[in-house]
Amino acid sequence: MRNLDMTALRAFVTVSDAGGVTKASGLLNLTQSAVSMQLKRLEDSVGVSLLDRSARKMALTNAGEQMLSYARRMIDLNDEVLARLTSQDFEGELFLGVPHDIVYPAIPQVLHRFNAAYPRMKVQLVSSYTSRLRRMLERGEVHLALTTESELDSGGETLQERPLVWVGAIKGNEWRQRPLRLAFEQLCIFRKPVQEALDRAGITWEMAVESDNSRTVEASISADLAVHACVEGAEPPYVERIRHGGALPDLPSIKINMYGAELAKDEPVQALAEMVRRAYLAM
Repeated sequence: MRNLDMTALRAFVTVSDAGGVTKASGLLNLTQSAVSMQLKRLEDSVGVSLLDRSARKMALTNAGEQMLSYARRMIDLNDEVLARLTSQDFEGELFLGVPHDIVYPAIPQVLHRFNAAYPRMKVQLVSSYTSRLRRMLERGEVHLALTTESELDSGGETLQERPLVWVGAIKGNEWRQRPLRLAFEQLCIFRKPVQEALDRAGITWEMAVESDNSRTVEASISADLAVHACVEGAEPPYVERIRHGGALPDLPSIKINMYGAELAKDEPVQALAEMVRRAYLAM
């Protein structure tokens, strides 16, 4: 019987998630040549090619796609066993604040990995507006807070900077109408830069939907009653990015920042912050 190398499996999954060896090497704290060696070792152990090296962009072979599914399950089980048998020292509750519009796709992955590493720690996800999350952090009501902001304040770190993009109903036409009907939460910080961009472009607009509930806004957009703007890559379900061909103005970039990690002294909080960093680095 042959045994698969967990280190090689972990390297393979990380390369797949990161989209290449270069970014994966940073996540694994290994050199690129060491990561490539792990991939070669895994391919030699199963006797098939897992990566299509003829493509310009990293791609998995059919065997690689199948291996990826198995590898994820094996790594999760490996980490769960080790965590439950060796990581019983930490028990308690952490509060992670994240604006609702950037919960996906990174945060569910983070919560899953943290639970495997610290099974007796409970993470409460607090979803709210950036301004409220910053106040909660100051009052000690959350341990870590992610924000969407135009700038970075002291004590924080920028995880990513991404542009805002226009979104509307799937195959919708509302974006063609004038005045342009907008749907935003009342405290959303994206409202002002979106309105300013429209004003500069000479496009008339009106606030068609104002709510303190993100579901109300998303329902209105998906019904093709209005358009919205969100961080690229974090589009809500049931809507799509508007391919407007220049009919709508380009929107500014937004920083995804994290606060609280600089002051974190407990190991679980530090571990959670590092998992958040790695998740955004891999995106």
